Amino acid sequence: MHHHLSLRSKVIIMASVMASMFLVALDQTIIATALGKIVEEFNAYDSLSWIVTAYLLTTTITVPIAGKLSDLFGRKLVLLAGVAIFGAGSLLSGMAGDVNQLVLWRAVQGIGGGIITANAFTIIGDLFAARERGRWQGMIGAVFGLSSVIGPLLGGWLTDGQAILGLTTDWRWTFLINVPVAIIAFLLIMAFCPPLKHDNKPKIDYFGAIFLTIALATLVLAVDNTETIFANVMDTFNLSLTGLRLIMGSIVALATAAFIWTESRVEEPIIPLRFFKNRTYSLVMIVATLFGAGFMGSILYLTQFNQQVFGAGPTESGLMLIPMVAGIMVSAIGSGQLISRTGKYKRFMEFGVVLATIMIALLTTLTPESPYWHEAIIMVALGFGLGLVMPIMNIAVQNEFEQRELGVATSSVQLFRTLGSTVGIAIFGAMLTAGLTANLKGIEDTAYIQALKQSPAASKIGDLSEPNTQLNLNMPDIKSEITKGFETSVASLPAPVKSAATKQFKENQSEYSDKIIHAFSKSLRSIFVTSASLMLIAAVVVFFIREKELKHATAGATPGEM
Repeated sequence: MHHHLSLRSKVIIMASVMASMFLVALDQTIIATALGKIVEEFNAYDSLSWIVTAYLLTTTITVPIAGKLSDLFGRKLVLLAGVAIFGAGSLLSGMAGDVNQLVLWRAVQGIGGGIITANAFTIIGDLFAARERGRWQGMIGAVFGLSSVIGPLLGGWLTDGQAILGLTTDWRWTFLINVPVAIIAFLLIMAFCPPLKHDNKPKIDYFGAIFLTIALATLVLAVDNTETIFANVMDTFNLSLTGLRLIMGSIVALATAAFIWTESRVEEPIIPLRFFKNRTYSLVMIVATLFGAGFMGSILYLTQFNQQVFGAGPTESGLMLIPMVAGIMVSAIGSGQLISRTGKYKRFMEFGVVLATIMIALLTTLTPESPYWHEAIIMVALGFGLGLVMPIMNIAVQNEFEQRELGVATSSVQLFRTLGSTVGIAIFGAMLTAGLTANLKGIEDTAYIQALKQSPAASKIGDLSEPNTQLNLNMPDIKSEITKGFETSVASLPAPVKSAATKQFKENQSEYSDKIIHAFSKSLRSIFVTSASLMLIAAVVVFFIREKELKHATAGATPGEM
Protein backbone atom coordinates (compact mmCIF):
# COMPACT_ATOMS: atom_id res chain seq x y z
CA MET A 1 0.00 0.00 0.00
CA HIS A 2 1.00 3.61 -0.48
CA HIS A 3 -0.97 5.34 2.27
CA HIS A 4 2.27 7.08 3.29
CA LEU A 5 2.41 9.28 0.18
CA SER A 6 1.84 12.99 0.62
CA LEU A 7 -1.63 14.37 0.01
CA ARG A 8 -0.25 16.40 -2.91
CA SER A 9 1.04 13.25 -4.61
CA LYS A 10 -2.23 11.43 -4.01
CA VAL A 11 -4.26 14.30 -5.44
CA ILE A 12 -2.10 14.44 -8.58
CA ILE A 13 -2.41 10.67 -9.04
CA MET A 14 -6.18 10.76 -8.55
CA ALA A 15 -6.51 13.72 -10.93
CA SER A 16 -4.75 11.74 -13.66
CA VAL A 17 -6.79 8.62 -12.93
CA MET A 18 -10.06 10.57 -13.00
CA ALA A 19 -9.02 12.23 -16.27
CA SER A 20 -8.51 8.75 -17.74
CA MET A 21 -11.81 7.55 -16.32
CA PHE A 22 -13.57 10.62 -17.69
CA LEU A 23 -12.31 9.76 -21.18
CA VAL A 24 -13.76 6.26 -20.93
CA ALA A 25 -17.08 7.41 -19.49
CA LEU A 26 -17.32 10.25 -22.01
CA ASP A 27 -16.67 7.92 -24.95
CA GLN A 28 -19.81 5.92 -24.17
CA THR A 29 -22.04 8.97 -24.69
CA ILE A 30 -20.15 11.30 -27.03
CA ILE A 31 -20.24 8.87 -29.96
CA ALA A 32 -24.04 8.56 -29.86
CA THR A 33 -24.45 11.95 -31.53
CA ALA A 34 -21.84 11.16 -34.18
CA LEU A 35 -23.13 7.76 -35.37
CA GLY A 36 -25.50 9.23 -37.95
CA LYS A 37 -22.75 11.23 -39.64
CA ILE A 38 -20.34 8.29 -39.52
CA VAL A 39 -22.62 5.82 -41.31
CA GLU A 40 -23.65 8.56 -43.74
CA GLU A 41 -20.05 9.34 -44.72
CA PHE A 42 -19.08 5.69 -45.07
CA ASN A 43 -22.48 4.68 -46.48
CA ALA A 44 -22.40 1.77 -44.03
CA TYR A 45 -25.79 1.60 -42.34
CA ASP A 46 -25.41 -2.17 -41.95
CA SER A 47 -22.26 -1.67 -39.86
CA LEU A 48 -23.81 0.76 -37.39
CA SER A 49 -24.28 -1.90 -34.70
CA TRP A 50 -20.66 -3.06 -34.98
CA ILE A 51 -19.35 0.44 -34.22
CA VAL A 52 -21.00 0.22 -30.81
CA THR A 53 -20.72 -3.53 -30.18
CA ALA A 54 -16.98 -3.74 -30.95
CA TYR A 55 -16.19 -1.38 -28.08
CA LEU A 56 -18.59 -3.09 -25.66
CA LEU A 57 -17.22 -6.51 -26.58
CA THR A 58 -13.55 -5.80 -25.90
CA THR A 59 -14.25 -3.71 -22.80
CA THR A 60 -16.28 -6.48 -21.18
CA ILE A 61 -13.60 -9.07 -21.90
CA THR A 62 -10.71 -6.87 -20.77
CA VAL A 63 -12.01 -5.70 -17.37
CA PRO A 64 -11.56 -8.93 -15.33
CA ILE A 65 -8.30 -9.87 -17.06
CA ALA A 66 -6.85 -6.38 -16.53
CA GLY A 67 -7.83 -6.48 -12.88
CA LYS A 68 -5.83 -9.67 -12.36
CA LEU A 69 -2.86 -8.41 -14.36
CA SER A 70 -2.69 -5.28 -12.24
CA ASP A 71 -2.44 -7.44 -9.10
CA LEU A 72 0.41 -9.39 -10.68
CA PHE A 73 2.41 -6.72 -12.51
CA GLY A 74 1.50 -3.53 -10.69
CA ARG A 75 -1.26 -0.96 -11.13
CA LYS A 76 1.03 1.65 -12.69
CA LEU A 77 2.30 -0.48 -15.57
CA VAL A 78 -1.15 -1.82 -16.47
CA LEU A 79 -2.84 1.58 -16.16
CA LEU A 80 -0.21 3.21 -18.37
CA ALA A 81 -0.81 0.49 -20.96
CA GLY A 82 -4.56 1.14 -20.77
CA VAL A 83 -4.21 4.90 -21.27
CA ALA A 84 -1.76 4.41 -24.15
CA ILE A 85 -3.99 1.85 -25.88
CA PHE A 86 -7.09 4.00 -25.42
CA GLY A 87 -5.30 7.09 -26.74
CA ALA A 88 -3.91 5.19 -29.75
CA GLY A 89 -7.31 3.64 -30.45
CA SER A 90 -8.92 7.08 -30.31
CA LEU A 91 -6.35 8.56 -32.70
CA LEU A 92 -6.72 5.72 -35.18
CA SER A 93 -10.53 5.81 -34.93
CA GLY A 94 -10.43 9.48 -35.82
CA MET A 95 -8.23 8.72 -38.83
CA ALA A 96 -10.21 5.69 -40.06
CA GLY A 97 -10.56 5.54 -43.85
CA ASP A 98 -13.54 3.20 -43.92
CA VAL A 99 -16.03 1.60 -41.57
CA ASN A 100 -14.04 -1.64 -41.22
CA GLN A 101 -11.03 0.30 -39.95
CA LEU A 102 -13.26 2.23 -37.56
CA VAL A 103 -14.73 -0.97 -36.11
CA LEU A 104 -11.22 -2.39 -35.64
CA TRP A 105 -9.90 0.71 -33.86
CA ARG A 106 -13.07 0.94 -31.75
CA ALA A 107 -12.25 -2.58 -30.54
CA VAL A 108 -8.72 -1.40 -29.66
CA GLN A 109 -10.24 1.56 -27.84
CA GLY A 110 -12.39 -0.87 -25.86
CA ILE A 111 -9.33 -2.79 -24.69
CA GLY A 112 -7.83 0.43 -23.32
CA GLY A 113 -11.16 1.42 -21.81
CA GLY A 114 -11.49 -1.92 -20.04
CA ILE A 115 -8.01 -1.63 -18.56
CA ILE A 116 -8.67 1.90 -17.29
CA THR A 117 -12.06 0.93 -15.84
CA ALA A 118 -10.59 -2.06 -14.03
CA ASN A 119 -7.83 -0.01 -12.40
CA ALA A 120 -9.35 3.42 -11.75
CA PHE A 121 -11.44 2.20 -8.83
CA THR A 122 -8.76 -0.20 -7.59
CA ILE A 123 -5.99 2.38 -7.30
CA ILE A 124 -8.07 4.19 -4.67
CA GLY A 125 -7.49 1.16 -2.45
CA ASP A 126 -3.74 1.43 -3.06
CA LEU A 127 -3.55 5.07 -1.99
CA PHE A 128 -6.09 5.31 0.81
CA ALA A 129 -7.14 3.35 3.86
CA ALA A 130 -10.65 1.83 3.85
CA ARG A 131 -12.11 4.73 5.87
CA GLU A 132 -10.81 7.30 3.35
CA ARG A 133 -11.88 5.56 0.14
CA GLY A 134 -15.50 6.69 0.22
CA ARG A 135 -14.88 10.31 -0.76
CA TRP A 136 -12.72 9.30 -3.73
CA GLN A 137 -15.05 6.54 -4.92
CA GLY A 138 -17.79 9.17 -4.80
CA MET A 139 -15.70 11.55 -6.91
CA ILE A 140 -15.27 8.94 -9.64
CA GLY A 141 -18.99 8.19 -9.45
CA ALA A 142 -19.62 11.90 -10.03
CA VAL A 143 -17.29 11.78 -13.06
CA PHE A 144 -19.56 9.14 -14.61
CA GLY A 145 -22.61 11.31 -13.99
CA LEU A 146 -20.97 14.43 -15.43
CA SER A 147 -19.90 12.61 -18.59
CA SER A 148 -23.48 11.53 -19.34
CA VAL A 149 -24.41 15.20 -19.81
CA ILE A 150 -21.20 16.54 -21.35
CA GLY A 151 -20.93 13.64 -23.84
CA PRO A 152 -24.03 14.34 -25.97
CA LEU A 153 -23.46 18.10 -25.77
CA LEU A 154 -19.81 17.92 -26.79
CA GLY A 155 -20.46 15.24 -29.41
CA GLY A 156 -23.25 17.25 -31.03
CA TRP A 157 -21.23 20.46 -30.93
CA LEU A 158 -18.15 18.88 -32.56
CA THR A 159 -20.16 16.92 -35.14
CA ASP A 160 -22.06 20.01 -36.26
CA GLY A 161 -18.76 21.62 -37.37
CA GLN A 162 -16.96 24.26 -35.34
CA ALA A 163 -13.96 26.43 -36.19
CA ILE A 164 -11.07 25.61 -33.81
CA LEU A 165 -7.57 26.97 -34.51
CA GLY A 166 -8.44 27.37 -38.17
CA LEU A 167 -9.75 23.78 -38.42
CA THR A 168 -13.36 22.70 -38.88
CA THR A 169 -14.52 19.90 -36.60
CA ASP A 170 -16.57 16.87 -37.64
CA TRP A 171 -17.41 13.43 -36.19
CA ARG A 172 -13.72 12.48 -36.17
CA TRP A 173 -13.09 15.03 -33.44
CA THR A 174 -15.24 13.02 -31.03
CA PHE A 175 -12.32 10.58 -31.05
CA LEU A 176 -9.39 12.93 -31.59
CA ILE A 177 -10.34 15.04 -28.56
CA ASN A 178 -9.32 12.08 -26.37
CA VAL A 179 -5.70 12.12 -27.54
CA PRO A 180 -4.29 15.22 -25.73
CA VAL A 181 -6.08 14.29 -22.49
CA ALA A 182 -4.68 10.75 -22.74
CA ILE A 183 -1.16 12.11 -23.24
CA ILE A 184 -1.41 14.37 -20.18
CA ALA A 185 -2.88 11.57 -18.06
CA PHE A 186 -0.12 9.18 -19.21
CA LEU A 187 2.65 11.62 -18.24
CA LEU A 188 1.12 12.33 -14.83
CA ILE A 189 0.64 8.64 -14.04
CA MET A 190 4.17 7.82 -15.19
CA ALA A 191 5.63 10.57 -13.01
CA PHE A 192 3.61 10.22 -9.82
CA CYS A 193 1.85 6.86 -9.62
CA PRO A 194 3.60 4.21 -7.46
CA PRO A 195 4.15 0.79 -9.08
CA LEU A 196 2.55 -1.41 -6.38
CA LYS A 197 4.27 -4.49 -7.76
CA HIS A 198 4.31 -7.64 -5.66
CA ASP A 199 7.42 -9.69 -4.98
CA ASN A 200 6.04 -13.04 -6.08
CA LYS A 201 6.83 -14.27 -9.59
CA PRO A 202 3.74 -13.66 -11.74
CA LYS A 203 1.99 -16.74 -13.13
CA ILE A 204 -0.54 -15.95 -15.83
CA ASP A 205 -3.69 -18.02 -16.18
CA TYR A 206 -3.68 -18.32 -19.97
CA PHE A 207 -6.35 -21.00 -20.27
CA GLY A 208 -8.63 -19.16 -17.86
CA ALA A 209 -8.25 -16.02 -19.97
CA ILE A 210 -9.11 -17.94 -23.16
CA PHE A 211 -12.23 -19.59 -21.72
CA LEU A 212 -13.38 -16.33 -20.09
CA THR A 213 -12.89 -14.47 -23.37
CA ILE A 214 -14.96 -17.04 -25.27
CA ALA A 215 -17.74 -16.97 -22.68
CA LEU A 216 -17.97 -13.17 -22.40
CA ALA A 217 -17.59 -12.50 -26.14
CA THR A 218 -20.27 -15.01 -27.04
CA LEU A 219 -22.61 -13.69 -24.36
CA VAL A 220 -22.26 -10.10 -25.55
CA LEU A 221 -22.78 -11.08 -29.18
CA ALA A 222 -25.78 -13.22 -28.24
CA VAL A 223 -27.64 -10.30 -26.69
CA ASP A 224 -26.34 -7.18 -28.47
CA ASN A 225 -27.47 -6.56 -32.08
CA THR A 226 -27.36 -10.31 -32.75
CA GLU A 227 -29.84 -10.30 -35.60
CA THR A 228 -27.98 -7.55 -37.48
CA ILE A 229 -24.44 -8.80 -36.87
CA PHE A 230 -25.17 -12.42 -37.79
CA ALA A 231 -27.68 -11.78 -40.59
CA ASN A 232 -25.49 -13.49 -43.21
CA VAL A 233 -24.81 -16.49 -40.95
CA MET A 234 -28.53 -16.93 -40.29
CA ASP A 235 -29.31 -16.76 -44.02
CA THR A 236 -26.49 -19.13 -44.99
CA PHE A 237 -27.41 -21.84 -42.49
CA ASN A 238 -31.16 -21.13 -42.44
CA LEU A 239 -31.10 -20.38 -38.72
CA SER A 240 -33.74 -18.49 -36.78
CA LEU A 241 -32.68 -15.88 -34.22
CA THR A 242 -33.88 -18.17 -31.43
CA GLY A 243 -31.91 -21.10 -32.84
CA LEU A 244 -28.75 -19.00 -33.14
CA ARG A 245 -29.08 -17.76 -29.58
CA LEU A 246 -29.56 -21.32 -28.30
CA ILE A 247 -26.31 -22.34 -30.00
CA MET A 248 -24.50 -19.31 -28.59
CA GLY A 249 -26.00 -19.95 -25.16
CA SER A 250 -24.60 -23.49 -25.28
CA ILE A 251 -21.16 -22.11 -26.13
CA VAL A 252 -21.38 -19.69 -23.18
CA ALA A 253 -22.34 -22.54 -20.84
CA LEU A 254 -19.51 -24.80 -22.02
CA ALA A 255 -16.91 -22.02 -21.90
CA THR A 256 -18.08 -20.99 -18.43
CA ALA A 257 -17.85 -24.58 -17.19
CA ALA A 258 -14.34 -24.87 -18.64
CA PHE A 259 -13.40 -21.55 -17.00
CA ILE A 260 -14.65 -22.69 -13.59
CA TRP A 261 -12.79 -26.01 -13.95
CA THR A 262 -9.59 -24.15 -14.86
CA GLU A 263 -9.90 -21.60 -12.05
CA SER A 264 -10.21 -24.37 -9.48
CA ARG A 265 -6.82 -25.77 -10.49
CA VAL A 266 -4.47 -22.88 -11.34
CA GLU A 267 -2.26 -21.10 -8.83
CA GLU A 268 -3.18 -17.55 -9.86
CA PRO A 269 -6.79 -17.66 -11.16
CA ILE A 270 -8.27 -14.62 -12.91
CA ILE A 271 -11.28 -14.78 -10.57
CA PRO A 272 -10.53 -16.98 -7.53
CA LEU A 273 -13.53 -19.22 -6.84
CA ARG A 274 -12.92 -18.84 -3.10
CA PHE A 275 -14.07 -15.23 -3.44
CA PHE A 276 -17.61 -16.50 -3.82
CA LYS A 277 -17.36 -18.10 -0.36
CA ASN A 278 -17.15 -14.55 0.98
CA ARG A 279 -20.73 -13.58 1.74
CA THR A 280 -20.34 -9.86 1.07
CA TYR A 281 -18.55 -10.46 -2.24
CA SER A 282 -21.22 -12.85 -3.53
CA LEU A 283 -24.10 -10.60 -2.47
CA VAL A 284 -22.49 -7.48 -3.97
CA MET A 285 -21.99 -9.32 -7.29
CA ILE A 286 -25.73 -10.10 -7.31
CA VAL A 287 -26.54 -6.48 -6.48
CA ALA A 288 -24.14 -5.22 -9.19
CA THR A 289 -25.79 -7.42 -11.84
CA LEU A 290 -29.33 -6.38 -10.88
CA PHE A 291 -28.29 -2.75 -10.49
CA GLY A 292 -26.65 -2.73 -13.94
CA ALA A 293 -29.84 -3.97 -15.58
CA GLY A 294 -32.13 -1.68 -13.61
CA PHE A 295 -29.89 1.34 -14.17
CA MET A 296 -29.94 0.89 -17.95
CA GLY A 297 -33.68 0.28 -17.91
CA SER A 298 -34.18 3.77 -16.50
CA ILE A 299 -31.39 5.84 -18.10
CA LEU A 300 -31.64 4.47 -21.64
CA TYR A 301 -35.40 4.68 -21.96
CA LEU A 302 -35.74 8.04 -20.25
CA THR A 303 -33.52 9.41 -23.01
CA GLN A 304 -35.77 7.81 -25.63
CA PHE A 305 -38.86 9.13 -23.84
CA ASN A 306 -37.51 12.66 -24.09
CA GLN A 307 -36.78 12.23 -27.78
CA GLN A 308 -40.12 10.63 -28.65
CA VAL A 309 -42.50 12.62 -26.44
CA PHE A 310 -40.79 16.01 -26.22
CA GLY A 311 -39.16 15.87 -29.66
CA ALA A 312 -35.71 16.44 -28.17
CA GLY A 313 -32.61 15.85 -30.27
CA PRO A 314 -29.55 14.03 -28.88
CA THR A 315 -28.12 17.22 -27.38
CA GLU A 316 -31.42 18.37 -25.85
CA SER A 317 -32.18 14.91 -24.46
CA GLY A 318 -28.78 14.97 -22.75
CA LEU A 319 -29.56 18.33 -21.17
CA MET A 320 -32.91 17.02 -19.98
CA LEU A 321 -31.05 14.42 -17.87
CA ILE A 322 -29.30 17.13 -15.85
CA PRO A 323 -31.67 16.72 -12.86
CA MET A 324 -30.71 13.05 -12.59
CA VAL A 325 -27.01 13.79 -13.03
CA ALA A 326 -27.22 16.47 -10.34
CA GLY A 327 -28.76 13.92 -7.98
CA ILE A 328 -26.04 11.38 -8.77
CA MET A 329 -23.21 13.87 -8.23
CA VAL A 330 -24.58 15.28 -4.97
CA SER A 331 -25.24 11.86 -3.42
CA ALA A 332 -22.04 10.22 -4.68
CA ILE A 333 -19.81 12.99 -3.33
CA GLY A 334 -21.87 13.63 -0.19
CA SER A 335 -22.21 9.97 0.82
CA GLY A 336 -18.49 9.47 0.27
CA GLN A 337 -17.74 12.20 2.79
CA LEU A 338 -20.19 10.75 5.32
CA ILE A 339 -18.88 7.21 4.89
CA SER A 340 -15.33 8.42 5.50
CA ARG A 341 -16.48 10.12 8.73
CA THR A 342 -18.64 7.32 10.11
CA GLY A 343 -16.89 4.21 8.80
CA LYS A 344 -20.32 2.78 7.89
CA TYR A 345 -21.56 2.16 4.35
CA LYS A 346 -24.48 -0.29 4.47
CA ARG A 347 -27.12 2.21 5.61
CA PHE A 348 -26.36 4.46 2.63
CA MET A 349 -26.49 1.53 0.22
CA GLU A 350 -29.83 0.37 1.67
CA PHE A 351 -31.38 3.81 1.42
CA GLY A 352 -30.04 4.36 -2.09
CA VAL A 353 -31.33 1.13 -3.62
CA VAL A 354 -34.75 1.49 -1.94
CA LEU A 355 -35.07 5.10 -3.15
CA ALA A 356 -34.02 4.07 -6.69
CA THR A 357 -36.62 1.29 -6.66
CA ILE A 358 -39.42 3.67 -5.69
CA MET A 359 -38.42 6.29 -8.24
CA ILE A 360 -38.13 3.80 -11.13
CA ALA A 361 -41.60 2.53 -10.18
CA LEU A 362 -42.86 6.14 -10.33
CA LEU A 363 -41.56 6.43 -13.90
CA THR A 364 -44.61 4.36 -14.86
CA THR A 365 -46.73 7.45 -14.15
CA LEU A 366 -45.14 9.31 -17.08
CA THR A 367 -47.46 9.75 -20.06
CA PRO A 368 -47.26 11.76 -23.30
CA GLU A 369 -49.30 14.43 -21.52
CA SER A 370 -46.93 14.67 -18.54
CA PRO A 371 -45.08 18.00 -18.19
CA TYR A 372 -41.29 17.89 -18.08
CA TRP A 373 -41.19 19.04 -14.44
CA HIS A 374 -42.99 15.81 -13.48
CA GLU A 375 -40.16 13.77 -14.98
CA ALA A 376 -37.49 16.13 -13.59
CA ILE A 377 -38.66 15.69 -9.98
CA ILE A 378 -38.52 11.91 -10.30
CA MET A 379 -35.09 12.10 -11.95
CA VAL A 380 -33.56 14.14 -9.12
CA ALA A 381 -34.60 11.57 -6.51
CA LEU A 382 -33.68 8.65 -8.81
CA GLY A 383 -30.23 10.12 -9.40
CA PHE A 384 -29.78 10.58 -5.67
CA GLY A 385 -30.51 6.89 -5.08
CA LEU A 386 -28.30 5.68 -7.93
CA GLY A 387 -25.42 7.90 -6.81
CA LEU A 388 -25.49 6.32 -3.37
CA VAL A 389 -25.21 2.76 -4.65
CA MET A 390 -22.62 3.00 -7.44
CA PRO A 391 -19.44 3.83 -5.46
CA ILE A 392 -20.44 1.88 -2.34
CA MET A 393 -20.34 -1.48 -4.12
CA ASN A 394 -16.60 -1.00 -4.67
CA ILE A 395 -16.06 0.10 -1.08
CA ALA A 396 -17.88 -2.96 0.29
CA VAL A 397 -15.88 -5.42 -1.81
CA GLN A 398 -12.50 -3.77 -1.24
CA ASN A 399 -13.08 -3.93 2.52
CA GLU A 400 -13.25 -7.74 2.37
CA PHE A 401 -9.91 -8.55 0.75
CA GLU A 402 -6.19 -8.02 1.13
CA GLN A 403 -4.32 -5.43 -0.86
CA ARG A 404 -2.79 -7.93 -3.28
CA GLU A 405 -6.28 -9.01 -4.38
CA LEU A 406 -7.93 -5.61 -4.80
CA GLY A 407 -7.55 -5.60 -8.59
CA VAL A 408 -9.50 -8.83 -9.06
CA ALA A 409 -12.09 -7.99 -6.43
CA THR A 410 -12.80 -4.47 -7.68
CA SER A 411 -12.85 -5.36 -11.37
CA SER A 412 -15.42 -8.06 -10.58
CA VAL A 413 -17.91 -5.34 -9.61
CA GLN A 414 -17.42 -3.62 -12.98
CA LEU A 415 -17.71 -6.95 -14.83
CA PHE A 416 -20.97 -8.04 -13.20
CA ARG A 417 -22.50 -4.59 -13.54
CA THR A 418 -21.58 -4.53 -17.25
CA LEU A 419 -23.03 -7.99 -17.77
CA GLY A 420 -26.22 -6.90 -16.03
CA SER A 421 -26.45 -3.84 -18.27
CA THR A 422 -25.76 -5.84 -21.44
CA VAL A 423 -28.29 -8.57 -20.74
CA GLY A 424 -30.76 -6.00 -19.41
CA ILE A 425 -30.62 -3.94 -22.61
CA ALA A 426 -31.32 -7.07 -24.65
CA ILE A 427 -34.29 -8.06 -22.49
CA PHE A 428 -35.72 -4.54 -22.41
CA GLY A 429 -35.22 -4.20 -26.16
CA ALA A 430 -37.25 -7.37 -26.71
CA MET A 431 -39.93 -6.10 -24.34
CA LEU A 432 -40.12 -2.78 -26.19
CA THR A 433 -40.44 -4.52 -29.55
CA ALA A 434 -43.18 -6.80 -28.22
CA GLY A 435 -45.01 -3.83 -26.70
CA LEU A 436 -44.82 -1.79 -29.88
CA THR A 437 -46.02 -4.75 -31.96
CA ALA A 438 -49.05 -5.13 -29.71
CA ASN A 439 -49.83 -1.41 -29.56
CA LEU A 440 -49.16 -0.51 -33.20
CA LYS A 441 -51.45 -2.95 -34.96
CA GLY A 442 -52.62 -1.47 -38.26
CA ILE A 443 -49.96 1.28 -38.27
CA GLU A 444 -48.69 0.07 -41.66
CA ASP A 445 -52.01 1.04 -43.24
CA THR A 446 -51.75 4.69 -42.24
CA ALA A 447 -51.38 7.26 -45.02
CA TYR A 448 -47.99 8.33 -43.67
CA ILE A 449 -46.41 4.87 -43.91
CA GLN A 450 -47.97 4.25 -47.31
CA ALA A 451 -46.46 7.52 -48.56
CA LEU A 452 -43.02 6.61 -47.21
CA LYS A 453 -43.13 3.25 -48.98
CA GLN A 454 -43.26 5.14 -52.25
CA SER A 455 -40.15 7.14 -51.34
CA PRO A 456 -36.80 6.13 -52.90
CA ALA A 457 -35.17 6.87 -49.53
CA ALA A 458 -37.36 4.30 -47.74
CA SER A 459 -34.70 1.59 -48.11
CA LYS A 460 -32.27 3.68 -46.06
CA ILE A 461 -34.83 4.18 -43.31
CA GLY A 462 -35.23 0.44 -42.77
CA ASP A 463 -38.02 -2.11 -42.87
CA LEU A 464 -41.18 -0.01 -42.44
CA SER A 465 -43.08 -3.01 -41.10
CA GLU A 466 -40.59 -3.44 -38.26
CA PRO A 467 -41.62 -1.82 -34.91
CA ASN A 468 -38.20 -0.34 -34.11
CA THR A 469 -38.03 1.26 -37.56
CA GLN A 470 -41.52 2.68 -37.02
CA LEU A 471 -40.28 4.10 -33.73
CA ASN A 472 -37.18 5.61 -35.34
CA LEU A 473 -39.38 7.38 -37.90
CA ASN A 474 -40.54 9.60 -35.06
CA MET A 475 -37.01 10.60 -34.00
CA PRO A 476 -36.54 14.38 -34.49
CA ASP A 477 -33.57 14.16 -36.89
CA ILE A 478 -35.21 11.50 -39.08
CA LYS A 479 -38.52 13.37 -39.12
CA SER A 480 -36.66 16.49 -40.21
CA GLU A 481 -34.92 14.64 -43.05
CA ILE A 482 -38.21 13.10 -44.21
CA THR A 483 -39.93 16.50 -44.18
CA LYS A 484 -37.10 18.09 -46.17
CA GLY A 485 -37.27 15.28 -48.70
CA PHE A 486 -41.01 15.75 -49.13
CA GLU A 487 -40.71 19.50 -49.53
CA THR A 488 -38.07 18.98 -52.20
CA SER A 489 -40.28 16.50 -54.04
CA VAL A 490 -43.21 18.98 -54.27
CA ALA A 491 -41.14 22.12 -54.84
CA SER A 492 -41.94 22.22 -58.57
CA LEU A 493 -45.71 21.92 -58.12
CA PRO A 494 -48.05 24.93 -58.45
CA ALA A 495 -48.31 26.91 -55.22
CA PRO A 496 -51.91 25.87 -54.31
CA VAL A 497 -51.19 22.20 -54.97
CA LYS A 498 -47.90 22.34 -53.07
CA SER A 499 -49.58 24.06 -50.11
CA ALA A 500 -52.38 21.50 -49.95
CA ALA A 501 -49.98 18.56 -50.27
CA THR A 502 -47.69 19.94 -47.59
CA LYS A 503 -50.59 20.51 -45.22
CA GLN A 504 -51.88 16.98 -45.76
CA PHE A 505 -48.40 15.50 -45.30
CA LYS A 506 -47.90 17.30 -41.98
CA GLU A 507 -51.33 16.21 -40.76
CA ASN A 508 -50.50 12.59 -41.63
CA GLN A 509 -47.13 12.91 -39.94
CA SER A 510 -48.71 14.41 -36.82
CA GLU A 511 -51.33 11.64 -36.67
CA TYR A 512 -48.63 8.99 -37.04
CA SER A 513 -46.46 10.67 -34.38
CA ASP A 514 -49.35 10.72 -31.90
CA LYS A 515 -49.95 6.97 -32.35
CA ILE A 516 -46.24 6.19 -31.97
CA ILE A 517 -45.85 8.31 -28.83
CA HIS A 518 -48.79 6.68 -27.05
CA ALA A 519 -47.76 3.16 -28.09
CA PHE A 520 -44.18 3.85 -26.96
CA SER A 521 -45.34 5.25 -23.62
CA LYS A 522 -47.49 2.19 -22.94
CA SER A 523 -44.62 -0.14 -23.85
CA LEU A 524 -42.25 1.68 -21.49
CA ARG A 525 -44.43 0.94 -18.48
CA SER A 526 -43.62 -2.76 -18.57
CA ILE A 527 -39.91 -1.92 -18.87
CA PHE A 528 -40.03 0.42 -15.88
CA VAL A 529 -41.98 -2.18 -13.88
CA THR A 530 -39.34 -4.80 -14.68
CA SER A 531 -36.48 -2.40 -13.83
CA ALA A 532 -38.13 -1.53 -10.51
CA SER A 533 -38.62 -5.24 -9.77
CA LEU A 534 -34.92 -5.92 -10.37
CA MET A 535 -33.99 -3.03 -8.11
CA LEU A 536 -36.38 -4.34 -5.45
CA ILE A 537 -34.65 -7.72 -5.51
CA ALA A 538 -31.32 -5.89 -5.20
CA ALA A 539 -32.70 -3.99 -2.19
CA VAL A 540 -33.62 -7.27 -0.49
CA VAL A 541 -30.16 -8.70 -1.19
CA VAL A 542 -28.45 -5.62 0.28
CA PHE A 543 -30.13 -6.19 3.65
CA PHE A 544 -28.31 -9.55 3.97
CA ILE A 545 -24.84 -8.01 3.57
CA ARG A 546 -22.80 -8.22 6.76
CA GLU A 547 -21.03 -4.91 7.14
CA LYS A 548 -17.49 -4.62 8.45
CA GLU A 549 -16.55 -1.22 9.78
CA LEU A 550 -14.14 0.69 7.58
CA LYS A 551 -10.85 1.32 9.34
CA HIS A 552 -8.43 4.23 9.40
CA ALA A 553 -4.83 3.59 8.38
CA THR A 554 -2.78 2.51 11.40
CA ALA A 555 0.94 2.02 11.75
CA GLY A 556 1.99 -1.59 11.31
CA ALA A 557 -1.38 -2.79 10.08
CA THR A 558 -1.48 -5.52 7.48
CA PRO A 559 -3.26 -4.97 4.18
CA GLY A 560 -6.19 -7.08 5.19
CA GLU A 561 -6.78 -4.86 8.22
CA MET A 562 -6.96 -1.65 6.22
